Amino acid sequence: MNVPDVPRHQIRALHTDTTVTVYQAYTPSIGLPASREGRFPSSWKRERMTWIKPSFLWMMYRCGWGLKKDQETVLAVEISREGFERALADACLSHFDPDVHTDRRAWRQRLGESSARVQWDPERDLHLAPLGHRSLQLGLSGEASRRYADEWTVSITDVTPLAHRVHALVRDGDAAAACRLLPDERPYPLPPDALDHLRAPAEA
Repeated sequence: MNVPDVPRHQIRALHTDTTVTVYQAYTPSIGLPASREGRFPSSWKRERMTWIKPSFLWMMYRCGWGLKKDQETVLAVEISREGFERALADACLSHFDPDVHTDRRAWRQRLGESSARVQWDPERDLHLAPLGHRSLQLGLSGEASRRYADEWTVSITDVTPLAHRVHALVRDGDAAAACRLLPDERPYPLPPDALDHLRAPAEA
């Protein structure tokens, strides 16, 4: 399904002048302390790649409305726009795209040098069916992962009750009420060429 006037590769997120909200889902042993303390606990492995998603509904697709094993706690992580944009600037597509990269060798070199990865996966509707436009998935590793956990994070909120409430309304057929509860995800403001290394320039 295509939604008119929505670019195929566009970042949409809940954001303020200084922060942007992304979503992750964890086992309660990690998610609950993180939301309680407002920071990730020491058990959160900072050396591993972690994927953050600005789309609430894509997160619901990934974690099954917070019902999948080890993804029962859904977190809204508010991070600094400075950190988010730094990661985007350093990021490389996780796969080779001839419309973006000059050749595979150049792509592999950038992939090896970057501490961030980007995937564009189909955005989801209220029923978690795929839409024609894409949703950003930003993978952070190494320095980017550590900064995300210890420097960029401003607040962490447990939004599992919201996930369950929206899911219940969808199951009951009340799409209008479910939509009213969704985060206000608007196009994220970036310079026109800021994503040229992550999408075909013609899409800007």
